[in-house]
Amino acid sequence: MEQLIKKGIDLATEYGPKIIIAVLALVIGMWVIKRVTKLFRKILEKKNVDESLVPFLSSLVSTLLKIMLLISIASTLGFQTTSLIAVLGAASLAIGLALQGSLANFAGGVLILIFKPYKIGDLIETQGHLGVVKEIKIFNTILTSPEERTIILPNGVVSNGSIVNFTEQGFLRVDTTIGVAYDADIREVKKVIEDVLLADPKVMKDPAPTVRVGELADSSVNFVVRPYAKVEDYWDVYFNIHENVKMALDKANISIPFPQVEMKNL
Repeated sequence: MEQLIKKGIDLATEYGPKIIIAVLALVIGMWVIKRVTKLFRKILEKKNVDESLVPFLSSLVSTLLKIMLLISIASTLGFQTTSLIAVLGAASLAIGLALQGSLANFAGGVLILIFKPYKIGDLIETQGHLGVVKEIKIFNTILTSPEERTIILPNGVVSNGSIVNFTEQGFLRVDTTIGVAYDADIREVKKVIEDVLLADPKVMKDPAPTVRVGELADSSVNFVVRPYAKVEDYWDVYFNIHENVKMALDKANISIPFPQVEMKNL
């Protein structure tokens, strides 16, 4: 019994201060980590980082700091942290290899949410797909195509590829070509088309639309017509141009040539 008591006293003498220091370090460390995480979260919110990314990054920073704190405390108590770190490293490598594609998509999602090459509601073209951004998730981006189809793209390939953002400038140029007969007066045709564009309330006045002769084709003089419109008005302006210009040209007796086949008597 005396030997047990003596051994207990020796252990308490040897490890007691270390345990007390470890407990104090744990309490103080957790308080510091909480403060650091809170400060980090405020910085992210101040930088206007995406709302869906703020809690995730804050949680990630908090977890990493806690792991570092626990390793430091274990080292203080005399544990061999080198072996523990080696085991954690090997496990992380194995998990990383198994989830290589998912990790690439995860990293791509983080980059997209941080640098914001596009946001929800933007019209973009990427990886051969055109659509409005419906949702940005950590692993993928969801688009809605003009045909109302749902397109799900992995963030890994999106973040590493080209992205065309049609909404970034706030307006788009509507490109179309109108062909008229060679006997039509060029100045009159330009005036008719310009009047149609100016009368359309959805055609922007600044930048001003362009109407120029673009090509002397085989059977027609082709006018390049380039008005500007807000993103949401693009298709309305596109269809209005063709309909209203056709009616205006008919009213001005300006013909639009079309292919004709002449039948010869044999």
